[in-house]
Amino acid sequence: MFRKMRRTERELPERQAKEILENGSYGVLALAGDGGYPYAVPLNYVYDGERIYFHCAAEGHKIFPYTTLFRSVVENGGVIEDRFTTKYRSVIAFGKIYEETDGERRENAFRLMMRSLTPSVTNEKREEMSHCQKARILAMDIEYLSGKGANQ
Repeated sequence: MFRKMRRTERELPERQAKEILENGSYGVLALAGDGGYPYAVPLNYVYDGERIYFHCAAEGHKIFPYTTLFRSVVENGGVIEDRFTTKYRSVIAFGKIYEETDGERRENAFRLMMRSLTPSVTNEKREEMSHCQKARILAMDIEYLSGKGANQ
């Protein structure tokens, strides 16, 4: 169902792909949008070891149950000028998004996002931001994960 990587010598082991997801903070969510047109949006996310979570407003492209592609290029090591190439590691995850309605998982995802986005803010200050809890928390169960790197 999922294509094999063409440049297999650049394929990363699954544990490295998961490490990239764990250490990253933003990625690109790509959807098959209205009329079959692609829709891609950069966004913040958290990965809890099982799912990718992100938030959105009550309306918009992200809340529909599309099959999605989440691509997060989180490590750019710069240009190797004399070789006309770059250093990088990236990950692509496929899955379906849905609204997280399980109270405990939703609360955990929300707290993970708050910590990821505001690492220097105290927990007490985060608790004051209760209005943020109105955001919809979306989740993506990973059906396929692929990592790629070059010139490491």
